Amino acid sequence: MPVPITVLILTKNEAPNLSHCLSSVVGWAAAVFVLDSGSTDLTVALAEAGGATVFHRDFDNYAAQRNHAIEALPILTEWVLFLDADEYATEALKTAIEPILGQDKGHNGYFIPFKFIFMNRWIRHGGYYPTYILRLFRRSAVQRIDREMDEQITVQGTTGFISEPFVHYDRKPVQFWYEKHARYTQFQVADLLKTDGEKTLRWADAATQRDKKRWVKEQVWGHIPVLLRPFLYFGYRYLIQLGFLDGKAGFIFHFSHAFLYQFMIAAVYIDERNRLAAHRL
Repeated sequence: MPVPITVLILTKNEAPNLSHCLSSVVGWAAAVFVLDSGSTDLTVALAEAGGATVFHRDFDNYAAQRNHAIEALPILTEWVLFLDADEYATEALKTAIEPILGQDKGHNGYFIPFKFIFMNRWIRHGGYYPTYILRLFRRSAVQRIDREMDEQITVQGTTGFISEPFVHYDRKPVQFWYEKHARYTQFQVADLLKTDGEKTLRWADAATQRDKKRWVKEQVWGHIPVLLRPFLYFGYRYLIQLGFLDGKAGFIFHFSHAFLYQFMIAAVYIDERNRLAAHRL
């Protein structure tokens, strides 16, 4: 018998991943909704065949997509779980979630660690595991989902932690990872430009892992020259946080994510900032 939870999945051209994601939650959850943003492959057909209800919204940014999913889709359950199409819920995670759903009181949201698989290797080091993300929450308690990229769900009331992870395992070739992060650069740069000079969080108020990372990003990272950041970040991840223990796949990932991706963001940010300054003249 399905448990009283709705699973929300955002998609665009996720045919290689979606069936595995759906098979982990369809039949377990009371409802599984896919919010698609214009797939041109078999994503929609696979979603319908896999037991999900499909909705459409043109994509502008991730926060807007998630806000729309929560506010506009016909969700009938109090509890909601967000998954990406290249993620899936393990049996252990579902077992850990089920007792929570029957509680009238208690936490309004739960942080869940994610287990990241890259080139068939679990990336355990480099500060990557465990990283906790708020994915399970009461719909009525959501305050906002903000930021165009690395969007964050905020709920009223208290939050808790689940120790069992969900798994991120993208079955597309690694080429698609690079193409995706090239697209992500525009959202990261927009966030940097938006928050230039804004320091919104005090360390005393940083109660969660997410808040502490945000404080470091605002109060420490933001004061480091942007072209220096990729070098420092890769060294921190790969050496200090022992990313080298993740083997060859780990080197490719940490170098690509901590250095190449950050360098692209820095270069585009400098260019956009210069263009804005020239436009004001």
